[in-house]
Amino acid sequence: MKKVAMIVGLAAALGFNNAEAADWNWNGDVRERFESQHTSPTATSNADTNGSSRVRTRVRLGVSTWINEELSSGLQLATGDDAAKETISRNQTFTGTFQPKNFYLNEAFIDYHPTALDSKVNLLIGKRDVSNTIIRVDNLVYDSDLTFEGVTVQYGKDANGKEKDGLIGIAGYYFLNEYNSSTVSSPYLYLAQGAYKGEVNDISYLFGAGYSLYKNLQNLSIVDTNVPATPLTTSVPANWTNSGYHIAELFGKVGGQLTETLPWKIYGQYAFNTASHADYSSINDSKRKAWLGGVTIGDAKQVGDWALDAKYVRIQRDAVFPLFTDSDRKPVDLVNIKGFEVAGTYQLVQNMTIGARYYQYNNIDASATKYNPTLHQLQLDALVKF
Repeated sequence: MKKVAMIVGLAAALGFNNAEAADWNWNGDVRERFESQHTSPTATSNADTNGSSRVRTRVRLGVSTWINEELSSGLQLATGDDAAKETISRNQTFTGTFQPKNFYLNEAFIDYHPTALDSKVNLLIGKRDVSNTIIRVDNLVYDSDLTFEGVTVQYGKDANGKEKDGLIGIAGYYFLNEYNSSTVSSPYLYLAQGAYKGEVNDISYLFGAGYSLYKNLQNLSIVDTNVPATPLTTSVPANWTNSGYHIAELFGKVGGQLTETLPWKIYGQYAFNTASHADYSSINDSKRKAWLGGVTIGDAKQVGDWALDAKYVRIQRDAVFPLFTDSDRKPVDLVNIKGFEVAGTYQLVQNMTIGARYYQYNNIDASATKYNPTLHQLQLDALVKF
């Protein structure tokens, strides 16, 4: 409650009252996905599992309001679930004998960009999509479905969350759990980033660094009854007393044009958990690194356009906070994994793309008493944006 009161008080102090929206912009998307996966071998035998498949849907509907030169806001509803694993997923599976699917508040934010600072600074208050809140190159540290909750100061991003040319700076304070107690400290995340975006000889680039500091994780207790207790499941431990994440990150991307209609991009991320065994007894100092590298050709933004993407990912056990990294590798693990993904996208008609993505992952460190399963996963998507 103290955190909520702080946000409300800050909004009131900035004069966010008696405003009338001047411009409403509706947006949304509907994605239907067929997903097939199996592991080979299983965690307990040297035989393939029977393949499993499911059909999933994701729906997001939002509105942004441009109220005046200094003030905008937005909100978004999305499919989802209350389970802890749904922090990094907005999918819902076709199951439950045609029962209706749940909608949740996915975004709700105020964006104050004072003209006294030439509208170069955004003060975000509330819950907003991670890619529009921070500088996000790919999903090594933060999954694309994540929405931060807290306060963010941005320099070098526009009101839509896109990076401008030149210097970019981000600072954020985000609430993980709330305790109304004088003896228990609430867990939170502090994040800072700096980057530079520019262009040289028709080659665009963005390079930067960031630092994510998680505090009071010993008080973060999450019980997820929807996650089965099997050797293939990684969930957030019930007690974080001996775990810590102080994540330093380097990231970048470089791109250009192969032809007038065919762009290319090379991107990468490196993360290192500077928290050590000396401070947190469960950390292994030799297992704190993660990196990702990939290449994209095409962008599939116009009818008939296509895009191809390939990347390799390696995440050691204690490198990144496991609840927030990419969720699609879950059947093997969220951390302690290595493998690759390849994907293709094609714009079939205006505002609609179809695509396929193949994943192959296994564990970096396999259990001495179990086999090391390899995840084979195929996703087929149809996505409509409006």
